[in-house]
Amino acid sequence: MANTKSAAKRARQTIRRTKANRSVISAAKSKLKSARTAVKATDKDAAAKSVRRAISQLDKAAKNSRIHKNKANRHKSELIRALNAMK
Repeated sequence: MANTKSAAKRARQTIRRTKANRSVISAAKSKLKSARTAVKATDKDAAAKSVRRAISQLDKAAKNSRIHKNKANRHKSELIRALNAMK
């Protein structure tokens, strides 16, 4: 339990930010997973669309420092390499 007003406010802010971070990270993970499964399937157009959505979500998460930019870039690179290998 917080002992001062400022500590109580920081605790409230932490809860609010944690919830926001968790939702963005969860959405990014979901898009990433769906993109990976789409790439494993045979339909190249659907896979490309899914990869685009995942890349967009990763960029949004990295823009606000929800995830590290290098992690986002690593995942994007992995998806693009897998998509190009489908040819």
